[in-house]
Amino acid sequence: MLTRKQHELLLFIHERLKETGIPPSFDEMKDALDLASKSGIHRLITALEERGFIRRLANRARALEVLRLPDSIAPGLNSQRKFSPSVIEGSLGRNVAPPRPQPSAADIVAANMISIPVMGRIAAGVPIAAIQNQTHMLNLPPDMIGNGEHYALEVKGDSMIEAGIFDGDTVVIKRGDTASPGEIVVALVDDEEATLKRFRRKGASIALEAANPAYETRIFGPDRVQVQGKLVGLIRRY
Repeated sequence: MLTRKQHELLLFIHERLKETGIPPSFDEMKDALDLASKSGIHRLITALEERGFIRRLANRARALEVLRLPDSIAPGLNSQRKFSPSVIEGSLGRNVAPPRPQPSAADIVAANMISIPVMGRIAAGVPIAAIQNQTHMLNLPPDMIGNGEHYALEVKGDSMIEAGIFDGDTVVIKRGDTASPGEIVVALVDDEEATLKRFRRKGASIALEAANPAYETRIFGPDRVQVQGKLVGLIRRY
C-alpha cells in the first residue's frame, strides 16, 4: 500500500520517463509534489525502492528505473502479476452434443414427395384388360399432381404418339368419372377393356380418338364407356 505522496511521486517519475526517457531531477520532483525540501523526496524515493516499485542505478546521477506500478493504475506493467493466458475452450473432456446433420437437398425433396399407386398397364392401341391390380408405388412432387386422388399407368402401344405419349411412358391420371371433349382419358369399355384415348362426343355417342392416323376412332353408346380419370402428367425414362 502506498501513501498518497508516494503514489504521486511514482506516477510523476513514470510519466517523465515515458515522455523524455530521463528521470526528473530532485528539484522537479519537489516542485511537482509541492514539498518544502528535497529531503522529503529522498524519503519517498527510499520508500518506493524498499517496496519494489523503483530502483536506483549505481554510479549514475538521477538514475531511476520504474519496476512496476500499482495494479490499480497499470496492471500490465506489474512484473509480479500472475500470467493469465487467453484460452479457447475446446470440447475435449466435455459432453458436447454433436452438431445435428443438416438435411441434404435430396432429403428435403424426398420428404415432400407424394406416393401414388401404379395400377399396371394401359393400352394406347388395342384395348387391354381392365385395370385392377396395383403393382408398386410412385413418388411424385406435389406440384405435379395437385389436389384429388391420382394413380399411374404404364403405357403399352403407340396410338397416342402424336399427343407426345410413347410406348413405355408412365402417365399420371387424376381419378374421376367425367371429362370435357378433347381431354385424354382412361376409358373403360364394356366393363372389360381399358384404353387411353382422347375423349369426344358424337351426338349422344362417345368417341375415343387415337393420336395416330394408323388407328381409327372408335364410337360407342354412352352406356358402354366409363371415364375412370384424365391425364394430368407424363413420366418418361431415357
